[in-house]
Amino acid sequence: MTLTAALLSFAVLALLITITPGLDNALVLRYAGRQGSGAAFAASAGICAGLFVWALAASLGISALLAASEVAYTALRWIGAAYMVYLGVRMLISAIRGGYGAPGGSSVATVRSRDAFRTGFTVNLLNPKVGAFYVALIPQFMVPGVAPAAMGVLLAVVHIAVCMAWFVVLIALVGVVSGWLQRPSVQRGLDGVVGTALVGFGARLALAKA
Repeated sequence: MTLTAALLSFAVLALLITITPGLDNALVLRYAGRQGSGAAFAASAGICAGLFVWALAASLGISALLAASEVAYTALRWIGAAYMVYLGVRMLISAIRGGYGAPGGSSVATVRSRDAFRTGFTVNLLNPKVGAFYVALIPQFMVPGVAPAAMGVLLAVVHIAVCMAWFVVLIALVGVVSGWLQRPSVQRGLDGVVGTALVGFGARLALAKA
């Protein structure tokens, strides 16, 4: 397999995985609907930064070591699950009370974007399933003559490019219906849906087997 063929094949796979409804899409949609495109792009950047860290770790073998250590994997899994449940509960409380703030409770746009980035980054960084994903996939796309670490970085760049392109589409779609999304009842419903999804993902991560 040539380098170009490997990157194109991975891009197709990454796109299929990215457009599948999941936690990352839910977070981007929530921030776009509740706080605007700035916070949504910040959350997208945080998500992609988390992906890059895991891809680099997998390329260097760190993720493989983590996967081999049941204690470390379980600890990270529980920490990630607790964080997701925490965010989910905060959003559910916001849905019930009708609060408008981000999980960090900030009202200034710059701080909101910083909180959105941190949320996207932390959710991915504390999810060992992301590391397992790269550990399983990167070896399948190795190209003779290309160092594993370099290939891992290239695949991460492709994944990030695909993710950001998709997130741009999502945020643009939210912009089309922004007037409808500004309704308090819709915003509270969005917090309720995404909060429930976060709690569900956290519970599934906590109960999942290594």
